[in-house]
Amino acid sequence: MCQHQPPCPSADSPDRDAARLMAHHPEQGWSLLCNGVLLFEDTGELLPDGQIIAPHRPQAVATAA
Repeated sequence: MCQHQPPCPSADSPDRDAARLMAHHPEQGWSLLCNGVLLFEDTGELLPDGQIIAPHRPQAVATAA
């Protein structure tokens, strides 16, 4: 699917979110990456094979005052 050089990470790779944007619709809350991954505003993902990746926002870390 990806025509970039070097190629973007595949949809099943751990760094799949590093692929380049092909379409970006912030008003609808999603972006399409060149590896076929739909990336949602809440950090959830839909992979090309239909697999759902739950949102995975980092947890806030408390700091000592």
